[in-house]
Amino acid sequence: MAPAAHGSGAHPTVTAWYGDACIARSDQTVYLEGNHYFPPDSIRPGTLAGSWLRTLCPWKGIARYHHAEVDGISVRNAAWSYPRPSPLARRIKGMVAFEQGTGITIREEHR
Repeated sequence: MAPAAHGSGAHPTVTAWYGDACIARSDQTVYLEGNHYFPPDSIRPGTLAGSWLRTLCPWKGIARYHHAEVDGISVRNAAWSYPRPSPLARRIKGMVAFEQGTGITIREEHR
């Protein structure tokens, strides 16, 4: 299963929010398996902190998790990335997805 860009034509601007704080914004996300993967430079500086958690996806590889630090609140294991994904998932290399079950919400803005 190869990654695909979200939708067809123009990309929506996608944002990640924790409460009233926008923590990521991009029109260059990669939509894969129900998640938007954000380019690292689209994430608010100082938001992500390292976590020891790793998981294995049979086709994407090893995911590295990150805590989100938002306005003095630490949201544990709120995001993940694939620093060295398998060749099938190369489009998400180094990009970051957010776990919506942690209180982070993802919004698409279509223009």
